[in-house]
Amino acid sequence: MAATATATTSNPFPFPSRRPPDDTLFYAVYPLPLPTKLPAPALLASLQSLHLSLLSHLAPFLSSHLFHRDPFTLSVPADPAAPCALCASPPVPHLHGALRFGDSLPDEWLAVSLLFALTRAFPDVAARAWDSDGEFLLIEAAFALPRWLDPESAPNRVFIFRGELHILPPSLFPETPALEAALAAVNDDSVDTRAPDAVQAAIQRRIAGLPERAAENLHTARVIVPAPVAKVLKEEPCLIARAVEGFYDRDIDTMKHAARMEKFLKGPSGEGVEMVRTSVRMTRAMYAQLVQQNFQAPRGYPMPRREEGPEKWMEAELGMKIACGFEMMYQERRRQGEEGKGSTWEVYRKSLEATGCFEGLLPGSKEYNRVMENAMQYYKSSTLYSRTREILSEPVRRIDEILSMSYSADEFKGVDLPPSDDDSWLYGGEEELNAELREREKELEEYEAAKKHRKSQKQSVSGGSKSQADQFKLGEITESMQDFVRKMSSFEGAEVPANRRDMESVDLDVNQFFKAMESVFGEGSREQAGSDDGFDRKSSSSDMDFDDSDEENDFTEELGDKDMDDSFMESYSDALNKELSSTTLEKSFARAPRTGTIDEGPSNAAATDGEMTPVDVDLNLVESILNSYSSQQGLPGPASNLLGLMGVKVPPDGKKS
Repeated sequence: MAATATATTSNPFPFPSRRPPDDTLFYAVYPLPLPTKLPAPALLASLQSLHLSLLSHLAPFLSSHLFHRDPFTLSVPADPAAPCALCASPPVPHLHGALRFGDSLPDEWLAVSLLFALTRAFPDVAARAWDSDGEFLLIEAAFALPRWLDPESAPNRVFIFRGELHILPPSLFPETPALEAALAAVNDDSVDTRAPDAVQAAIQRRIAGLPERAAENLHTARVIVPAPVAKVLKEEPCLIARAVEGFYDRDIDTMKHAARMEKFLKGPSGEGVEMVRTSVRMTRAMYAQLVQQNFQAPRGYPMPRREEGPEKWMEAELGMKIACGFEMMYQERRRQGEEGKGSTWEVYRKSLEATGCFEGLLPGSKEYNRVMENAMQYYKSSTLYSRTREILSEPVRRIDEILSMSYSADEFKGVDLPPSDDDSWLYGGEEELNAELREREKELEEYEAAKKHRKSQKQSVSGGSKSQADQFKLGEITESMQDFVRKMSSFEGAEVPANRRDMESVDLDVNQFFKAMESVFGEGSREQAGSDDGFDRKSSSSDMDFDDSDEENDFTEELGDKDMDDSFMESYSDALNKELSSTTLEKSFARAPRTGTIDEGPSNAAATDGEMTPVDVDLNLVESILNSYSSQQGLPGPASNLLGLMGVKVPPDGKKS
C-alpha cells in the first residue's frame, strides 16, 4: 500500500492557535444533520461508522497512489465533544485531517477533489478545506466572486456539499454565522446556498479529471542502490517520500550521517553490501528535488566510472541520493526518539476511556467486554487503511523490521524492470506555463469585460453622463447660491433650502441694508476726516445728557453725513482700483465685456480706460465651484456636498473620461 487514510483517534497534527504551516492543507468532514444530541458513546460510534464508510469508498484509489509528503488522512477527534485543536472550531461532531503537500501543489488539489468526491457519494456529508492562505478555494475563483465576499466575511460561509461549492450569502447571515447554524443552512434544501456557476466553473477547472488522472503526477525511474535500500523500497514503496524529504531538507548535522552510511551501506556484521538495480516510483516533485540538487557521493560510496555510460551514471547518482536520504532520515529520526511511544492501539484505547465509553462499567463485566470487543473490531477494520500512515510516522521501527528479515541481492537480479519515464517535462515546461498564463489572462479579460458591462448598466440606469449633461444648466448654480445667501440664518447656523424651487421668497429692504452698511463706513470716515464737532459731542456727552438743539439739527446733520459718506466711498473706491490695477489680481477674475453704457464718473474712470473692467460675479462663482468639483476627482468634498444639498446635479468631468 502506498497511501491510505488513518483511523487513529489521536490528533496527528496538533497545531495550536498560530499561523498554520505554508505547505499544509487542513480539512474537516461533517455529518448532516449534526448528531449533537447523542450521548458521548453513541456519538463516537456514529463517527466511527461514518469513518469506515468514507475510508472504504476511497480505499481503491488510496491503496495505489503515492503522495509527495503525507497521504490523505481522516481521523476521529480524540474528544468529539470538545473544541478541536486541529480545526480550531467549536465542539461540532466531525472528522478531520491535515495533509502536508510540500512543494507538490497538485497534491493539495488532489485532496480537494477527494473531498468533492466524498460529498458527491455521501449526500449527507459536508466538508471544508483551508490552508495558510485561508479559504484558498475562493482565491482560485477570485474573478468570479460576489463583491461582498472578502477574507473578513468568509469564515464559516464556504462549504463543499453534494459535489459543489456552497457560499452562505449575507442576506442569510449578515454577520459571521456560527458553524452549527451555517451547516444547518447548507443542509436546508429550501435555502439556496449554491455558489454561482462562474465560481463552480473556476473550481472545476482546477480539479478536472481528478483523482483519475492523478497518476500523471507520478514518475518512475531506474536506480542503482545498495541492497538494503532496495529491500526497504520493495516492501514499503511509500517510504521513498521520507527518504527524499530527508535528502532535500538536509543540513550540516544530518550530512554527517550520510558521510558514515552506517545503516544502509554495511551489512549486519559490518561487511559491505552489494549494489543492485531496481525501479522506484515517486512524484514528479520528488524526482525534481533529487535531480536538480548537486550532491557529491560520500567517501567510500561505490559509484561507477563515467566511461561506463551516461545512463548507468545517472541511475547510480540518483540511487546514491536516495540511499543518502534514507540514511539521514533514519539516523535523525532515531536520534530524536520519535519511536517507542506506545502502539496505536494503546492510544486508541486511552482515547475511548477519555470520552467515557467505559464509564460506569467494571473491567471484565459482560457490558465492558462487549464495548471492548466492538472497539477492537473497529480498530482492526480501520488499521487496514491506516497502515501506511503508521509506517510513515514510525519509519525507523518499520525499516528495522524489514532489514531483520532474511534477504539477498540475488532476489533483485534478473528482474524485468519497467523503463524510466521520459523526464522532458522537467526541462520543457514553458508551453504548460504559457497555457496557464493564457488561462489566467482570459479570466482577467472576462472579469474586466463584466466589470465594464456593470458600469455601463449603472450609467444607463442613472440616465448616462450625456443625458445628465444635457439637463444640466450653469445658471442653476448661481441661482441656488443666491438663494442660499438670501436664506435667513440664526444662531444655529445657515440652512440650505431643501428645494430651491419650493423655497419661499425672502424680502430684503435694499435701502435699509445699504443704509446700515453706509453707517458703518460713515463712522470710520468721520473719525478719519477729523469732525471735531461730532467727536467732541460723542466724547463729552454721557448717556444721561441731552441737548434740545440736537432735535432741531437731526435732519440737517443726516443730509450732511450722507453727502460726506458718498464722497468718501467714491474716493476710496477710486484709490483702491488704482492700487489694484498695478497687480496681477485683475487676471485672477473673469471680467464682464465692456459696453458703452458704463457711467462716467471718478469711480469708473479706470474701467473706461481699460485698466480695471468690472468683475462678472456670477461667472467667477460658477467657475470656482466647478474647478473645486473637478479637483475632487469624483470623491466627496465641499463643492459636491454643497451642490448636492442645494439639489444641483453636476455631470462627470468630460476631461477625465
